[in-house]
Amino acid sequence: MNAILEVSQLGKSFGGVHAVQDVSFSVKRGTICSLIGPNGAGKTTVFNMISGLVPPTRGTVRFEGEAITGLPAHRMAHRGLGRTFQNLAVFAHASVVDNILVGMHSQLSANPLTAALYWGCVRKQEIEARRRVEEIVDFLEIQSVRDLPVGTLSYGLQKRVELGRALAMNPRLLLLDEMVSGMNQEETEDIARFILDIKEQLDVTVLMVEHDMGIVMDISDQVVVLEFGKKIGEGTPSEVSQDPRVMAAYLGNARSDAA
Repeated sequence: MNAILEVSQLGKSFGGVHAVQDVSFSVKRGTICSLIGPNGAGKTTVFNMISGLVPPTRGTVRFEGEAITGLPAHRMAHRGLGRTFQNLAVFAHASVVDNILVGMHSQLSANPLTAALYWGCVRKQEIEARRRVEEIVDFLEIQSVRDLPVGTLSYGLQKRVELGRALAMNPRLLLLDEMVSGMNQEETEDIARFILDIKEQLDVTVLMVEHDMGIVMDISDQVVVLEFGKKIGEGTPSEVSQDPRVMAAYLGNARSDAA
């Protein structure tokens, strides 16, 4: 199985602070890969470099064999990378459907003139976009709230809307940043089910940053572990859970906190 994403010796420095140091890993097509580690380990910085929000100080990122290192975020969306964020970034006063439609923007080719005239290919694209949004609404089981302002929904449903907006980009690689943070057990289980369905039914590869070790161990095919900006472990969930370095850096801390 070939790699859809290859990260090689990626590094990021902020002044004299080395947030990420020589991190390398690859994500196989058709899998779920989790990037884990304690707070401050550099996980979100790695995500930001992959998705084009932060330029790396050193190293390379390759997507489907092509170098994308340092490309701006909007170019990433055109290439087939979608992303959610840890903090909600929905349009609270807009409806669920309109929020998801925003994600279709990277797939449309209208300019101000053709959009104003609303004819020909622009009309066809609009119809196709709305059809695609309805598919996403059905997939995420949010039909009953499709016309409601997103700000009136529960936190868990708002996260589904954000996930739907990322899916509207028609990604081949989906980056999920702390999707279940702040969710209750039922909402977490729902999201875990949707992530599995995204991989299996939509054939989208998933790379996620996650603190919830339950969802990481349950649905991941591969786990990459960071500590203080460096990779300290990589493998299947069972392999990393038995790695002494990982247990000391992350799992051990989680268990002691729970106790």
